[in-house]
Amino acid sequence: MKVQPAAFLRTTLPLDFSQLEALDSGRYHSVWLPDHMVSFWPDSIWTPEFTDLATVSPSPHRHLDGLAVAAAAAALTKNVPLATSVVDTVRRHPSSLAQTALTIDHLSKGRFILGLGSGETENTVPYGFDFAKPVSRFEESLKVIRLLWESEGPVDFEGEFFKLHHARMDTEPYEGKFPKIWIGAGGPRMLKITGRYADGWWPAGAWSPEEYADKLKIIRDSAEQAGRDPMAIVPAFIMTCLIGDDDELAEILQAPLVKAWILQISAPALKAHGYDHPMGENWGGYQDIDPGVLTRERILDMLDKVDPESILAVIPHGTPKQVAKQVKGFVDAGLRVPKILDYGGMAGLKYGALSAAKVRETEDELLRLCGE
Repeated sequence: MKVQPAAFLRTTLPLDFSQLEALDSGRYHSVWLPDHMVSFWPDSIWTPEFTDLATVSPSPHRHLDGLAVAAAAAALTKNVPLATSVVDTVRRHPSSLAQTALTIDHLSKGRFILGLGSGETENTVPYGFDFAKPVSRFEESLKVIRLLWESEGPVDFEGEFFKLHHARMDTEPYEGKFPKIWIGAGGPRMLKITGRYADGWWPAGAWSPEEYADKLKIIRDSAEQAGRDPMAIVPAFIMTCLIGDDDELAEILQAPLVKAWILQISAPALKAHGYDHPMGENWGGYQDIDPGVLTRERILDMLDKVDPESILAVIPHGTPKQVAKQVKGFVDAGLRVPKILDYGGMAGLKYGALSAAKVRETEDELLRLCGE
């Protein structure tokens, strides 16, 4: 399997489809579309006081429905696969997910990838969804989706979370093939579920090539135990990076929104790199983020405590050539579809304008290193 980068299509306002022609050119393995109700960035620092990005967007949470945007993108492209990264199985019933995935796959003529995850606090709890037992709910959702796709005629199902009674889904798959399912997973249970069900994998946290390889091994062992081809599961990764020379990085790392990236990593994971988490030893990473209730006082206290070196210890950083070399370490560990995400663009409008060109240069260098 060759190494080929993926691209993002933002699903926030203002929506921009003008880039689709370039994304559909054959350069990219796939285009990934986020599906959120809210973003990771705290409301309290999305103000002109802290970032000039707030002068052009009044909120970081202007999200559109990722599946609906994928359907529109399907009608506007011809070649590139389209993937949700990822839809949670808390806010959507598996029967709806099964039907919507088939719909988009027909619109795209077989190019849709249903990317699924078990959910996050920020997108579920504020809206009254039951976030109890998210992993068990996730696996049961997968069973229901497969059951509806693969059964002929009405089916019954009695589970812990979902019940079907004479339910049917007679819509045939496009050209006889069901949409591929990719899973966002990080913990042991989710990794084993990925091995049993998935066609592709996004890590929910893998902060070194060694950790990436260890998690990929769990997936492949699980696939083998389930009688599946472990090498058929596509190893992907959203690679959060900081791209810039030393002077740029020094400035980028002072930006409040960049410092706030530390919220996305758990205290134990940061401790493994030798640093105490500014949110305390019990901080669970992105699962604990609820930007609406993280108070200004708590965020400002956190920002004062962030050691920029702790961020650099965790994510690839440096010039495009330096970042490409670090990403190549993950390729050597099994990664085949990287999405290089320059988080330096969150340092403000100046760096946001430079970000796309930096990512492209990094992609080109990575492909050169991989002999592609």
